[in-house]
Amino acid sequence: MTVQLKEKSRTAKKKKQPKVLIFTTPTCSWCKRAMKYFRAHNIKFKQVDVTKDPVAARDMQKMSGQMGVPVIKIGKDVIVGFDKPRIDKLLDIH
Repeated sequence: MTVQLKEKSRTAKKKKQPKVLIFTTPTCSWCKRAMKYFRAHNIKFKQVDVTKDPVAARDMQKMSGQMGVPVIKIGKDVIVGFDKPRIDKLLDIH
């Protein structure tokens, strides 16, 4: 087996990261911790500041039943707050 084929088989075994969306506000310390955690684990995410996007704020409230942030959506799962054990499980972080 060539080196290129070995590399391809290794990358094929890696699970694709689910889409990560985090709803935040500029003053939310837990939001900042969550984003720092994602960066430390090379997790790609999209940040949505609900103070600047009222439609996103309404969508977040419908999705989570909450007004508070952070609300983190990983794939189809919604997490209210910085629930590290649940985030680790959903993103397969060890």
